[in-house]
Amino acid sequence: MSASALLRVKIEAALSARIPSALTPAPHVIRHVAATGICSVDELLQGGLPVGAITELVGPECSGRTSLALSFIAGMTQAGRVCAWIDASDALHPESAAGAGVDLRRLLWVRCGAASRLQQSSPEKFSLPKKCLMSPPVKKGLHGGGHGSHPRTEMKGISEAIAGLFRPEVKSSRGAEPQARLQSEKVTATVHCSREVQSDRKPSFTDKPWARLDQALRATDLLLQNGGFGAIVLDMASVVPEHALRVPLATWFRYRAVAEQKQTSLLLLIQHPCAKSSAGLTLRLQSDDTLREETTVFTGVEYCAQVVRERVSPPPTNVIPQRKPPQNQKAARWQSRTAWTSR
Repeated sequence: MSASALLRVKIEAALSARIPSALTPAPHVIRHVAATGICSVDELLQGGLPVGAITELVGPECSGRTSLALSFIAGMTQAGRVCAWIDASDALHPESAAGAGVDLRRLLWVRCGAASRLQQSSPEKFSLPKKCLMSPPVKKGLHGGGHGSHPRTEMKGISEAIAGLFRPEVKSSRGAEPQARLQSEKVTATVHCSREVQSDRKPSFTDKPWARLDQALRATDLLLQNGGFGAIVLDMASVVPEHALRVPLATWFRYRAVAEQKQTSLLLLIQHPCAKSSAGLTLRLQSDDTLREETTVFTGVEYCAQVVRERVSPPPTNVIPQRKPPQNQKAARWQSRTAWTSR
């Protein structure tokens, strides 16, 4: 044994308690992949999406993000794995998921913001306050057979109690002048009009998008920590990039570590990449042309997928290259056909 090899063995033996294999590089582990169910995409990715990593599906609306995610979830559920779909905008259509081949019995659907949506859409109902439902105390007045206050005082406060059953209005004082009374009536009418406009306006779910996004992130963290899911889809397709980029990078790093430990595939449906270095794969999707048989029959859409970033890719040979290989600029194309075309 040469002097350098003997010195190396001594150093590794001395540091074995603190740093195992200090001078020996860690073996290159090829990440396992799962097929997406789309042949062109699986050929582009050399097998499918990575298992135990974060995959970003980036693109605008109608770019094929949901179609690719549903195809991947369909393959996982048909193989007997349990998956989860965290819907930050409550946009998933269960009928379309079942039509894509997803076994809904093995899919956990987390609808963020669904409770607030039901509360906003429900009309206001008339309800009596509790003080009106309580029986009044027994008074010994002139009508009660004893000595007490005059019956005229028993009617005090009845006008305020009746007015409390209706919605509050701006009222003028009793001793005001006629001109001031007219002005108060205008104010009352203005308040009524503004309330009617607010009641007729449809509920908007973009008023507090960060609250729904925070709920989706908490649900993702809980499901990842719990384990047992083959794949988790975090659907942030309707979240604008300004709000998606507010998510701290430490959150994505924690998701990456837990997903690798639990061997769970985490798919992000977003408009702009936000996981940065924590993402194992980033695919940019876009739609090409609309397929039409005739001028009035819509048959489907052709999608295009391109690899933007791939953190770990299987080498073509057993030789590990010293430099990082260039990113793959090839693109995969597939067609999404509608159900009535029978193709």
